[in-house]
Amino acid sequence: MVYSILRCPVCNSEYDINRSSYLCDKCGNILDIIQNDLDSFELSNYDGVWKYKNLIHPGIDKKYIVTKREGNTNLYKNFKISDYSGIENIFLKHEGENPTGSFKDRGMTVAVSEAMRLGFKKTLCASTGNTSAAAASYSSFAGINSYVLIPEGRISKNKLFQAIAYGANIVNINGDFDTAMANVRETLKKRDDFYVLNSLNPWRIEGQKTIIFEIMEKLEPDFISFPAGNLGNTSAFGKALMELKSMDKIKNVPKLIAIQAEGASPFYDYINGKMDKIVPVKAETIASAIRIGNPVNFKKAKRSIEFTKGIVEKVSDREIIEAKRIIDGSGIGCEPASAASLAGVKKLRDSNVIGKSDTVASILTGNILKDLDMDLKYNAMNMEDVLF
Repeated sequence: MVYSILRCPVCNSEYDINRSSYLCDKCGNILDIIQNDLDSFELSNYDGVWKYKNLIHPGIDKKYIVTKREGNTNLYKNFKISDYSGIENIFLKHEGENPTGSFKDRGMTVAVSEAMRLGFKKTLCASTGNTSAAAASYSSFAGINSYVLIPEGRISKNKLFQAIAYGANIVNINGDFDTAMANVRETLKKRDDFYVLNSLNPWRIEGQKTIIFEIMEKLEPDFISFPAGNLGNTSAFGKALMELKSMDKIKNVPKLIAIQAEGASPFYDYINGKMDKIVPVKAETIASAIRIGNPVNFKKAKRSIEFTKGIVEKVSDREIIEAKRIIDGSGIGCEPASAASLAGVKKLRDSNVIGKSDTVASILTGNILKDLDMDLKYNAMNMEDVLF
C-alpha cells in the first residue's frame, strides 16, 4: 500500500503526516513529503493535478479533495519566441491557465485538501499576490476562512482584488514579503488553529511537482526554465525529476534553470558564489511575484540544482520587460515575473550555455492580467489608416 510520511531532508528524522508543523523538531529544516512505494505508482481517474494522486497524496480520501480541475495547462510553440530566444524547439508551459491564473493552484489544491483532512477551519499565508489569490479561492471553496498577510503597498492591485473577492481576511503588514513571512512564523508559534499555506508547507510542493510530470509526458527537454522567488518551484521540480528517475520513467534528467530578478537574487549569489548560506537582500524588482529577498526553500532548491546539474541565472528588469513584450506580442501573454523565464533562456543562449538545437521548456507562472502596474504604451491609428 502506498502512503506518505514526513522526512527531514537534512537529518532524515521521520514523522507521521498527521501533524501540521512542517519544521523538523531536531534541526528546524522544512520537511519533505515522501511516498513509501513509488514502484507501485499508477495514474488515477482524476483530471489535472490529481491524475497523479499516488505521487502527491496517495492516502487521502476523495471526500477531502478540494479541486477546481487545475493543471493540464498548454505547451505553446511560436515562431516569435523561437526567433527571440535563438532556439527552435522552445515551448512555453502556461500556468496562467489555472483557475485563479497562476501555478499556485497546483500546490493549493493539495495543501487545502490536507487542511480539510486535518480538520482545520482557518488558513494563513503571507503573499505578494498569487498565493493570496489561490489560498483565498481554494479555502473559500472548501468552506475554510482564509487570512492573508499582505506587504502593504507592495502587491499588484489585481491580485489583491482576487483575494478580497474570494473572501480572504486581509492583514496589512508594514514591510515587504519577508516581513510578512516572519509574521506568519510568529503567529504559528503562538496559535495552533491556523493551517499555513506558504511554501513552508511541503504539500504545496507535491502539487507543484505535477508541472514537471506533465512536461515530461510530452517532451524530452534538455532544459526547463522558470522564475525563482521563494524557491518552491525549484524545490518541487527537482523532487519531481528525482522521483521520475527513481521509477525509471525518464532516461535523461533535464537541467533546471532557476531565473531570478537582479534586484531579488539571493539564491543566485548563494549558488554561484558557493556560499554556505543565503544572505537576505532588500528585494526590488518590477516582477512582484518574485520580489523576495529571503527565500525559505533554499536548501531544497540547492538539492534540485545539484541533482539536475542545473543553472541559477539572474536578469535585469529591462530584460524581463523585453521578454514580456515578446510573449505578449506572440498572443500568449504572461505576468512580468513569468517573463524572467524567457529572458534567462535568451541570456544563456546568447552566451552559448544553451545550444540552438536544444529543446527547452520555459514555464510561465502567471496570467497576463495578474499585474497591470506596468505602463501601457501604444501607438493609436486613425480609421483612415485602416480604411485607406
